[in-house]
Formats: sequence, structure tokens, C-alpha cells
Amino acid sequence: MAVVAPFCKYKKTNLKIYIVMLVAFALYFAYDGYYNQKFIHKHTNLGKPDSTLVFNRKVPPVLLVGAAVIAIWYWKVKDKKLVAADEGLVFSEKDKILYDSIESINKTDYDSKGFFVVEHRSADKQKLQRKVSNRTYDNLDAVLEAIVSKITG
Repeated sequence: MAVVAPFCKYKKTNLKIYIVMLVAFALYFAYDGYYNQKFIHKHTNLGKPDSTLVFNRKVPPVLLVGAAVIAIWYWKVKDKKLVAADEGLVFSEKDKILYDSIESINKTDYDSKGFFVVEHRSADKQKLQRKVSNRTYDNLDAVLEAIVSKITG
């Protein structure tokens, strides 16, 4: 039976908050820079905008691009998950660690810092380490139990 650890809900929520904040700030600066006549009049000297007005006119597109980049990143990672399947750990279709290749699991920092390190051999017999954190995945306790039970027999 496979145990699934989905992408951390906390990170997904934070990405949504970042998107909303960037769009809100972009709208706020665009309003002051282009539509608020009192603000425009206050920050215009002899027909020339001062640095505050220039800032309020140039920043909104940058903030909207930032929001778009974060939205694309959110769309890419929202369905990310770690699966402790029957044959090994599956991070993605291309990124798998077979239970046969796992040499050790260092879980000394798991209770205090929320991560464990899987030491394994790659296909070309190279020794690799993979850090798995509960700040990236939810339900990591069940995944760790499944991994330990599979490699200990």
C-alpha cells in the first residue's frame, strides 16, 4: 500500500498570499500613479513628475510580473507529492529512489528540525543523499514509517 505525502499546505497558502499581496500593491501604486489626481498634482513640479510619482508609475508592471511568476510556480508545485510506493520513494516520474538502493536513513533531526536524510546509491553506484523535510511535504510521519518498515524488512 502506497503512502502519500502531498505538497505542504502551508507553502501553498503562502504562495497564494504572495500573489494577492503583489496584485494589491500593483493596483494601489497604479491608482496613485495614474488616477488619483490629488496625488499626481502633489508629486508634480512644473509639469515634471517627482521620484515618488515615477516610482508609482513604474512599479505596477514589475509587481504584476512577480505575481505571474509566483502563480506559475504555484501551478507547477501544487500537485507535487512524495509517495512511498511498493518499490521505492517516488518524488516524480523521473525522480525515484528504490528501497534496494537505500543504505541508511538519518532521522536524528526529524523530531527537532523536521527533516530526515536518505542516503542511497544511484544507478551508476554513486553515493547520494536526499534531504526530505516536513516544510515541503505534509504527512511525512507516515511516509517515514513506511520507508523504515520497507528497508528493515
